[in-house]
Amino acid sequence: MPAQIIAAGLLFACTPTHVADGDGPIWCAEGPRIRLAGIAARERDGSCRPRHPCPTASADAALRALVGLLGGSRGTVRFPGARYDHVRVSAATMRCLSTGPAKGSRTGAFCQMADRRNLNCAMIATRTVLRWDRYWRRDIICPR
Repeated sequence: MPAQIIAAGLLFACTPTHVADGDGPIWCAEGPRIRLAGIAARERDGSCRPRHPCPTASADAALRALVGLLGGSRGTVRFPGARYDHVRVSAATMRCLSTGPAKGSRTGAFCQMADRRNLNCAMIATRTVLRWDRYWRRDIICPR
């Protein structure tokens, strides 16, 4: 069943349950699947898509960084039709701002974690992903 897509500009809650990749999707207990907006990670097979920023860090390093920010791994699960395992996480509910639909039944979003840090900025700080200016909001400023 396709995930719920949140319209651009709307705030929504996301309690992360599973992570597939360093930039998403993050599966939310509330229904949506999030693609972290404004960042790019390598694909799980290690490749970078044409015309996407291509970080030097591996896909596994980006996935580990995201899982770490979301409280650490609670094991893995393979969903029907998925090529790779998804990592189970148990993180506090985040507050997210939708940027609208993203490919693969996902909602693009900038998310604030329970500790008030911006998750997208926190991922950039791990140096496992790159900021993707094409999709970055100018009003989001990451601490240095």
